[in-house]
Amino acid sequence: MKNYFIKLMFTAFLFCFHLGRSQHKHEREHRILKSQFPALAIEIIDENVIDFKRIKFYKEIDSTKISYEAKLKKDKLWYSIEFDQNGLLEDIEILIKPTDVPNNTYTKIVDYLNKNYLKYKIRRLQQQYYSSNLPIDEIFKNAFQNLMLPYINYELIVSGKKDKGYLEYEILFDADGNFKKIRTSLPPNYDHILY
Repeated sequence: MKNYFIKLMFTAFLFCFHLGRSQHKHEREHRILKSQFPALAIEIIDENVIDFKRIKFYKEIDSTKISYEAKLKKDKLWYSIEFDQNGLLEDIEILIKPTDVPNNTYTKIVDYLNKNYLKYKIRRLQQQYYSSNLPIDEIFKNAFQNLMLPYINYELIVSGKKDKGYLEYEILFDADGNFKKIRTSLPPNYDHILY
């Protein structure tokens, strides 16, 4: 009977531990060769991106999916073009500064952060053009012209302090600064990325 109780408690502990871990984004990103990148994604980039510098290819593995990213510099801006496992476009992100966000939108984002964290620091701010029902060439055109459209999102990586200490969060807001979703993430392991 005692053995059964111990096994039951151990199983319950593992189950709770697994549930707790599934709430986090365990993201690992590593650089890969162009030949390891999905062929369809390479074709999409070749058809839609010209006059760029410093393109690098990455494979990103997190707790929910595998994706591929091409990071490049174009017109003095840093872009990240994300594809799914099959090479289909997921989104295009541009690294921006708070001054690039409309004032009303940024005010709403800051209000959300002030209400939900004792302290916080925005680590990264990206403007996101996601793959909606628009044709791929139009999504690329909109992103490379850096247009402020009603369907864009803002993705923030935030170190935020709550009662139990600091954690890193990935928070998504719509074009008006309305909260969309949040994921707790572990700091990415960048010690193996080639530069």
